[in-house]
Amino acid sequence: MSLQLQNVWHHRRVADASAKPCWICYKPSSSVLITPDNKDFFYICVGHLADHKFCQPDADEAAAAAERKKKAELDREIEKVKKEYEEKQKLKREKRKEKEKEKGKDKESEKKDEEEDKAEEKAKDAKIAQLSKTKDEAQTAQGPRIYSLNKSFYQMRLDRIRNAEIAKRNREKMSDPNYFPSVPSNDPSSSARQ
Repeated sequence: MSLQLQNVWHHRRVADASAKPCWICYKPSSSVLITPDNKDFFYICVGHLADHKFCQPDADEAAAAAERKKKAELDREIEKVKKEYEEKQKLKREKRKEKEKEKGKDKESEKKDEEEDKAEEKAKDAKIAQLSKTKDEAQTAQGPRIYSLNKSFYQMRLDRIRNAEIAKRNREKMSDPNYFPSVPSNDPSSSARQ
C-alpha cells in the first residue's frame, strides 16, 4: 500500500501564532507547502522557496508573480493620486481664505471655484476608477502559488511517508496478540527425561 504523491505543492500562510519549525532550518515559519489532496504538508521558510535548488515555481506562477507586482504598483499609484488631490484641495482652500480676507468675494468667482472643484474631483474619480479596474483585472489573474520540489527533496518526502506507513503497520502487528509466539505448552522437565 504505497502512497504516491504528485510533485505539486501549494504555498499557504497560517497565522503567526500557529508558526512551526521549518523543515529545512528549524526556524519558526508561518508558510506551509501542502499537496492539493492534503495528504502531506510541511512548514518552510519563504527564503527557501526562492532557492532554485530546493523548488521551482510552476510555469504559470512566474506570470502570476508579475501580475501581483503590477497590482502592488497600481495600489501605490492610486494612493499617490489620492494624496495629490488632497494636497491640491488643501492649497486651494488656503488660497480662497486669503482672497476672502483681502476682498469680498462675488458670486461669479464662487461658482467658478465650485465648477473647478467638481471637474477636478471627477478627474480624480475617473483616474482612480481606471486604476481600480486595472487592479481588479490583475487580481483575478493571480492564483495560488504552486511549486514542485527538486528530485532529492521530493524523494525525502516520499521516504518519510513510506517510513510512517511501515511504523504504523508494525505498531498494528505488535498490538495483535497472535503476532508473538506462544509459550510452549509441554513441561520442559518431562521432555528431558525421555
